[in-house]
Amino acid sequence: MLQNTGYFVWHELNTTDLNAAIAFYSHVVTGWSFEGSTEGEHAYPHIHNASVQVGGATWLPEDAKKMGAPPHWNGYITVEDVDAAAAKVQALGGRLYFGPMDIPKTGRFAVVADPQGAAFSIFTPESAGPLADTKQHGAFNWHELMTSDPAAALAFYGELFGWKTFVEMDMGPMGAYTVIGLGDLQFGGILKRPPQMPASAWLHYIMVADLDAALARATSSGGVKLNGPMPVPGGARIVQLQDPQGAMFALVGM
Repeated sequence: MLQNTGYFVWHELNTTDLNAAIAFYSHVVTGWSFEGSTEGEHAYPHIHNASVQVGGATWLPEDAKKMGAPPHWNGYITVEDVDAAAAKVQALGGRLYFGPMDIPKTGRFAVVADPQGAAFSIFTPESAGPLADTKQHGAFNWHELMTSDPAAALAFYGELFGWKTFVEMDMGPMGAYTVIGLGDLQFGGILKRPPQMPASAWLHYIMVADLDAALARATSSGGVKLNGPMPVPGGARIVQLQDPQGAMFALVGM
């Protein structure tokens, strides 16, 4: 039986300018390096945070562009059986966009979406190691779903992955913020998407040692600040941004 199912273990940038995106993120997140060729439509350089692989980057597929998909970060969540999980996604009202498909010497994956339209990937690795330390600089630390129907999303992900609610916080006009996770680990939140946000989507947070310095590097390199910096419970501060190609991401620092 696969250990640590139901957790985010990989993050993939789909972008319209792979070389420019690599230059941007390498500058913003010190310690990140991208290893692998950027040539060809199937190029997939891996993102290394020091000695740990945290994700990959690739060209936004033409089929995705035709469907209206913008540049974006895609989170991979582990499951015991990708094919069974893909069938369950559809049975629960979600959509299957791509796969299931094997990745040689890596595992099997599929790209899906929840019933409200937020996309993510399900992934069964060939071998599973321990979960990454999300408190380290350069690690993906938090995963936030902004959705048209938080209650329905909670039910969907709870049924699919066994995610549970840790706490609900009143955010005033923004509504409730539900902290989610597995076991004793909190790793994300769900809230109602604001009216100006055109579609439900996941937002992935990267831990940085110096939030203000990383924000300055991002904005001076063509990134756009969308919200923050602002304090959040637990002593952290966050800022939400858009990279020069249009992909949304966020930074978090203590």
